[in-house]
Amino acid sequence: MRAMAKQAVLFDLDDTLLWDDRSVKEAFEVTCQAGAEAAGVDAVELEEAVRREARALYEGYETFPFTKMIGINPFEGLWANFREGEQEEFRKLEQLAPNYRKESWTRGLKALGVDNEDLGTKLAEQFPAERRKRPYVYEETFRLLDHLKGKYKLLLLTNGSPDLQREKLAGVPDLVPYFDHIIISGEFGEGKPAASIFRHALERLGIEPDHGIMVGDKLTTDILGANTIGMTSVWVNRHGAVRNDEIVPSHEISHLEQILTLLEQ
Repeated sequence: MRAMAKQAVLFDLDDTLLWDDRSVKEAFEVTCQAGAEAAGVDAVELEEAVRREARALYEGYETFPFTKMIGINPFEGLWANFREGEQEEFRKLEQLAPNYRKESWTRGLKALGVDNEDLGTKLAEQFPAERRKRPYVYEETFRLLDHLKGKYKLLLLTNGSPDLQREKLAGVPDLVPYFDHIIISGEFGEGKPAASIFRHALERLGIEPDHGIMVGDKLTTDILGANTIGMTSVWVNRHGAVRNDEIVPSHEISHLEQILTLLEQ
């Protein structure tokens, strides 16, 4: 990778720059602890049950193929309002969401032998509040962006519901000013790994594929999509995950600041 050859760095958002996993994990822990105390069940078992019930419900809705294509996971549905987005599916999701939340928690409790819709409703409202209180970024995120800003064009390429992704960004207000462009799959109409959203990003940047690098934590979206259009792909593998050889990144890093070394090569 010649230093002069690269003009832009494209970043995924969740679990690349924002520590979304931690936010969700802590929101579940606190909410399930409250549920456990109220219902006399085990908090860890409650979380497993709610995650299982939420996923099953989510996959049963007619909106599932759309949410899968856009890249919105079931646990985002547990706190998203889906008020934005042009597509008709977003209006359906907006209508489904309150009941989906309530049912996920109520059924989770029921799976542990607790039939209590009032408690389910209460926990369904607590979880989004807990998640909204926890906008975490990785400690190296801003250091890296400070190094890159002004030297490269920066673009944020994120899968998700427009209002939810914007809300995540609003929780960390210092992040947005670093980016020349922000592309959200729910606004574009197709999600990573579709070649179309990557080409759209390159058009916005005014560059060819070999002038950019894509940085992300998911092989099946970030890396596959970049590879498809011939862009250098950098897989952020913070937890030592083992990959098979179906999707092979151009580079693998365990810490964001290793990107600087790659760009200098």
